[in-house]
Amino acid sequence: MTSDTTSDASEIEKLRVLITSARVVLWDFDGPICRLFATHKAERIAADLVAWLERQGLHGLLTPAERGTLDPQVVLRAVGRRRPGSGLVTGLEERLTQEELRAAASALPTAWADPLIRTWTAVGTRLAVTTNNSPRVVRSYLESRGLTACFAPHLYGRTEHLHHLKPDPHCLLRALGAMGAAPTAALMIGDTPSDLAAARDAGVPFLGYARNEAKEKPLRAAGAEHVVRSLEPLLRLLRGGRGVG
Repeated sequence: MTSDTTSDASEIEKLRVLITSARVVLWDFDGPICRLFATHKAERIAADLVAWLERQGLHGLLTPAERGTLDPQVVLRAVGRRRPGSGLVTGLEERLTQEELRAAASALPTAWADPLIRTWTAVGTRLAVTTNNSPRVVRSYLESRGLTACFAPHLYGRTEHLHHLKPDPHCLLRALGAMGAAPTAALMIGDTPSDLAAARDAGVPFLGYARNEAKEKPLRAAGAEHVVRSLEPLLRLLRGGRGVG
């Protein structure tokens, strides 16, 4: 469902059941919580990583498509596949983490995310972050928003083991294990098909967040049943409101 269809009572009820039955909520970071690369652009970071590899004489390590990617995670994953466990991967991952930390300083909070996080915490729901970004970056951002206590210590992000990145469910399973939660008692909020795939493999119900149609289409194509364009309906439902719009 999208924010412009929430007038349908049955869809409102489905969303209400989905969010109020969750005892644990697993949040993706970039998207549902904030726009990490709102100012410090991801495409520039990707180009910088490619240029760094080229300075190491490793131009041929990437395909032409990978060299032209707008996503720095694509560059990191490609090197991880071809040089697994190497110092090169460790160095590249640290470079990406430093760029993400710079991005976190100018990240834009997702509308309604902060009050939703605080409200969910206030009603006794436990929260975790399950992300492909560095957990150091997540911690930095949450500290800047005064939200650390809502999640700590449950921040599960990228490690040097890149094969554990979503769509692999590893970070979700780590969170569930640490929190002693059954998958069916949890909910994941994510904005990409890889989030959906990880949730499915972990057995966790999924709620898609898409701030526009371009973000919603891939989620729908991947089979996401519930997608919202705004987090405000969730906040209203948690607060007991019925007039969700």
